[in-house]
Amino acid sequence: MPLHSVSVAGVVVRDDGRVLVIRRADNGTWEPPGGVLELDERPEDGAVREVHEETGIKVSVERLTGVYKNMSRGVVALVFLCRPEAGAARTSSESTAVRWLTPEEVEGAMGEVYAIRVLDALDAATSPHVRSHDGRRLLESA
Repeated sequence: MPLHSVSVAGVVVRDDGRVLVIRRADNGTWEPPGGVLELDERPEDGAVREVHEETGIKVSVERLTGVYKNMSRGVVALVFLCRPEAGAARTSSESTAVRWLTPEEVEGAMGEVYAIRVLDALDAATSPHVRSHDGRRLLESA
């Protein structure tokens, strides 16, 4: 039986359209804040927890915007559009920088598989996007 890991991430958007991102401490990449969903945790609660742990920002979840599977690692990521509620941005043991980027800056700062998560969340479509990737590049649908 195959085993999958489930992770969650929050694409936190301010009123001015800027998006909250972190530079990960372990690999230096810019990504939306997120991490592994705990066994006894609702996905939305996991996204709220991870964003707060990594950035100091408390958020509310608006909706699921995408489901992403890393085919090479068996990780399924659930991404939620969130709004900031309280707190001040700060780094953590998991982040070396926290920034509010424009959508254009996101495209330049992030690798393809993370930038698409942010862009999908900013897309006004009501249906969640479902995508697969190999860890670096999106894979075409069958």
